[in-house]
Amino acid sequence: QVQLVESGGGLVQAGGSLRLSCAASGRTFSDYAMGWFRQAPGMEREFVATISWSGRSSDYADSVKGRFTISRDNAKNTVYLRMNSLKPEDTANYYCAADKKIYSTVVPTTPPEYDHWGQGTQVTVSS
Repeated sequence: QVQLVESGGGLVQAGGSLRLSCAASGRTFSDYAMGWFRQAPGMEREFVATISWSGRSSDYADSVKGRFTISRDNAKNTVYLRMNSLKPEDTANYYCAADKKIYSTVVPTTPPEYDHWGQGTQVTVSS
C-alpha cells in the first residue's frame, strides 16, 4: 500500500517562504517520478512541479517558475517543494503524487499520470 504524507504547510505573509515535504512508503520510491499539485477552493487541481525518478529532470508550471524548487532525497524517500516569494494566489491545498509508470522517460505533468496521492497540506499566503 503506497502512502504519501505531506507536511510543512501553514500561514505565511506574501514574500515569505515555506518548504513542503512528502514522505513516501509502500514501494520503491526511487523508481518513480514525483509531482506536486495544488487546488484552491472552487478550482480544478493544477500542476505545480514534477521531478524525475533520478532527480535529474524537473518541470514547473509557468506561474511558479523561478520561485519554487522541487527536489528529492531518495535515501529518505522524500520529495520537497521549496516555495519562495510566495504570493496570495499561491494559497491552496498542496498535494504530492507518485507517477503511475516506473522509470518514466518524460516527467508527468497531468493528474491522470499519477496513481497515488497524499492527503494534502494547506498553504495560506496573506497579503
